[in-house]
Amino acid sequence: MLKKVISWLSKGSSEQSEAVKVQREAKTSRKPKRHLKKSPSKPRSNINQPRQIEGATTIPRAEHPVSRNHFSPNALKVLYRLKDNGYDAYLVGGCIRDVLLGIEPKDFDVVTNATPEQVKECFNNCRLIGRRFRLAHVVFGREIIEVATFRGHHEPESNTDTDSNDKKVSKQSTEGQLLRDNVFGSIEEDAERRDFTINALYYSINDYAIYDFANGMESIEQGLIDLIGDPDTRYREDPVRMLRAVRFSNKLRMKIAPRTEAPIFELAHLLRNIPPARLFDEFLKLFMSGKAQDNFHSLKHYGLFKYYFPVVEQVLSDNSEAKELRMLEQMCANTDLRINAEQSVSPAFILAVLLWYPLEAHAKDLELESGLHPYDAFQIAMNDILHRAIQTVAIPKRFSATMRDIWQFQHRLTKIQGKRPTQLIEHPKFRAAYDFLLLRAEIEGGELEELADWWTNYQESDEGKRIALTRQKAGASTKRSPRSRPRSNSAKPKRRSYNKKSSAKKINGNKGE
Repeated sequence: MLKKVISWLSKGSSEQSEAVKVQREAKTSRKPKRHLKKSPSKPRSNINQPRQIEGATTIPRAEHPVSRNHFSPNALKVLYRLKDNGYDAYLVGGCIRDVLLGIEPKDFDVVTNATPEQVKECFNNCRLIGRRFRLAHVVFGREIIEVATFRGHHEPESNTDTDSNDKKVSKQSTEGQLLRDNVFGSIEEDAERRDFTINALYYSINDYAIYDFANGMESIEQGLIDLIGDPDTRYREDPVRMLRAVRFSNKLRMKIAPRTEAPIFELAHLLRNIPPARLFDEFLKLFMSGKAQDNFHSLKHYGLFKYYFPVVEQVLSDNSEAKELRMLEQMCANTDLRINAEQSVSPAFILAVLLWYPLEAHAKDLELESGLHPYDAFQIAMNDILHRAIQTVAIPKRFSATMRDIWQFQHRLTKIQGKRPTQLIEHPKFRAAYDFLLLRAEIEGGELEELADWWTNYQESDEGKRIALTRQKAGASTKRSPRSRPRSNSAKPKRRSYNKKSSAKKINGNKGE
């Protein structure tokens, strides 16, 4: 009996082990999908020899300091995934330039010979964007790796608008601006389509070499920002390149080459043709990169600012002591200090400062011309100024709403009697409005400086001292304004008495008559 039990148990265990083997074989036999291939986690030991590309200077790994350790792991994932799927892929532009200059790169752009649709097939976390330039965005949480297809040259027949379903299409305006540019080509053509020589540097994941197509390494050594091709033509193709030249010059502490600098003065008006949403993106890069003050001065110097913010330009003068100019310069200086100290800065605050004096001037004009109450004139002026501003720079509603709060708070901060200070200090936008008041007080002084000091003391005081400050300020305001004094009893109008009986007799007498 015991032998039968043992043989039965051994038979069951052998059948179970055979079933496990079958399951394992089934799992291993499944082939992974093509677009789910994973790049190997271990570094690859076999480094290919640098290949020679026509028109490019090849710089092997031993002769440059750029390493994979300088790049985002997600950018490397994109490169390896495209390579494993049979495509050529390179890191290009700013990330290579910044590493060579000793700056930590933040943005990583990838170029490939794969079309945007083919790139999307390789990644589940990819979305296609853009109409003017068709791009693929590979999303890794908050980090986005931008993947572009090699750009090609425009053919004469492609300048006319064709079927919208055609992916390889290009269109130009009468002034030479590229309205659509989805002509794909080779890496050599793509390099010629880059804007500046320092951005035509390609890093290959195959051999870890840098391919220089426009003497970018020489421009870095000389400290020059130089356009590829004819500057006049390149600016007309994309007027934003003028803003980029200014920004790169100040960010990298490099000079703009004379031939690249000369056309900016004559072609600054072309900024009017740029979509407001794109100019807002450039505004963030110009004023929130730690170089706001230098960029502001450069925009004024080249005549770009008046086409960027025409509403602000109307109130600015050449007088360096004017409060309007001093406030903008002080705002830019404070913004640079905060950003370089790794402190947060809101675009809404910067825009509120830029548009404050145009708003104030317009409100006074409405008050004088239409006889409106100051509060009503201020509300109408806010709508008018914001409407004018978004014609050139598309300000998102989340920022324009904050700007309104900051502006309206400047009036509310003057009301410091009773419980109002306690209510205002708990408002979410109080801190931004208080910082705005401090900036105004620093520029204008006088009563604004006294008010700013009062709010500073109020925030630093305990509850008992806050009550004393409120009473003290209320008493001072009562002495200054006789209208706020309570009227004496003798001055009050007498209330007319109403006698129900006498009124009833009058009514009945009238009826009898």
